[in-house]
Amino acid sequence: MPPLPLHIQRLDPGLPLTGYAHDGDAGLDLYAAQSRTLAPFERDLVGTGIAIALPEGYAGFVQPRSGLARDRGLTFVNTPGLIDCHYRGEIRLIAVNLDATRPLRIERGEKIAQLVIQRVERAMLLDVDELGATARGDGGFGSTGV
Repeated sequence: MPPLPLHIQRLDPGLPLTGYAHDGDAGLDLYAAQSRTLAPFERDLVGTGIAIALPEGYAGFVQPRSGLARDRGLTFVNTPGLIDCHYRGEIRLIAVNLDATRPLRIERGEKIAQLVIQRVERAMLLDVDELGATARGDGGFGSTGV
């Protein structure tokens, strides 16, 4: 399958252009457009310096980088962050420092997240009086054991 064409607008030409670090990677690297220090449990918006034009039928999902989450406590409040195909503004992330004792420094130009592009289906909603039965039924949290 050929790669999906993705239009990217560089809002901050001083940052590296997003791309895949390795062949076969699922996520595009996203860079911090500003330096920030987050106190323990503090959250703040961090820009990435890019905007994208996703084709109809696709969405972008922003995810944390596992090494930064493990080593420094950096994650994002709305993980995965959803980018709809009609959004054309800057990709901005709601960063949070989950380290209870140490401030977290984010440097401009640092890889802080990854963007995964996926095809998404639109549902045709059907208003019904009841749903079909399954073995699980309405069993929710913890219903399948631990």
